[in-house]
Formats: sequence, structure tokens, C-alpha cells
Amino acid sequence: MGETCVGAVGMTNVTIVTETNSQAHELRVLVYSDDRRIRDAVMTGLGRRPAKDLAKIEFIQVATEPVVKRELKSGNIDLAILDGEAAPAGGMGIARNAKDEVFNCPPIIVLIQRSQDAWLATWSKAEGVVPMPIDPVVLTDVATTLLRRTDKTAITVK
Repeated sequence: MGETCVGAVGMTNVTIVTETNSQAHELRVLVYSDDRRIRDAVMTGLGRRPAKDLAKIEFIQVATEPVVKRELKSGNIDLAILDGEAAPAGGMGIARNAKDEVFNCPPIIVLIQRSQDAWLATWSKAEGVVPMPIDPVVLTDVATTLLRRTDKTAITVK
């Protein structure tokens, strides 16, 4: 269900509740990194419309942990992509914390610098792992799979 404000009558706001599907609203994807170049690479690699069967993406760029936590707790994020190498708070720690503390936490993808860190990404409870440098094909495959899923189980990286 989605709400659409259609205007005001006198001084009273009128709100109509309508059915919405994936095409009616934009998907909100949070991209966290302290490095703007990484955020740009994620947004460029994924694009605004990564698949025809999914709605367009609205990116929420975040550079600090408190803002990530606030956005995830808001319940308005469809997917979070976190830089595992960000400082001072890494994406793996943020992911683990969110999965333990945020009710109905959205799926999370962790970006890792070294393939040896894949076990840490598993520890973080992230549903997806993408190695850096970012391969747009791999990122899009993992992200679209998670955006289409209704269950919260992890997927393996190809």
C-alpha cells in the first residue's frame, strides 16, 4: 500500500491510499562509503534501471555511520550497499549491527577489497558480497537478485 497526497481542500490535506507495485515507486538503494569515488562507482555500475522488471532506483548516498543507521531504521530502504573498507566504521561491522538491531532490515551487499575477507562478509550477515574493483555485471546481478527476493537468505557470489 502506498500513500499519495493529492492536494488540499480548504485547509485540510487529502490523502488517498492506493495499491502500488514495483513499477509505481522508485526503489531506494543506500550506498555507504567514506570515499565518494566508490559511491560513484556503485551508482554508475548499477545504473538507475538495472532490470526491466524492477522500478527505477533512487540512490541515497551516505558517508557516515550514524546516517546509515538512521536510514536503515526508517524502514524506507530497499537495499543497502556498504563499503567494507570504509573508515572509521566499516561496512561489515555496520551490516552485522543492522542485522542484529534493525527490525525488518533490508538486504545488504558488502563490498570487499580482498577475496580473503569473504568470510568476514559472511560473519556480517550480509546477503550479498561483491569484490572491488566493482564489476558492473556482478554488482547488477547480485543487487537485482536481492531486490527481487522476498526471503532473507544469503546468495553466493559468482
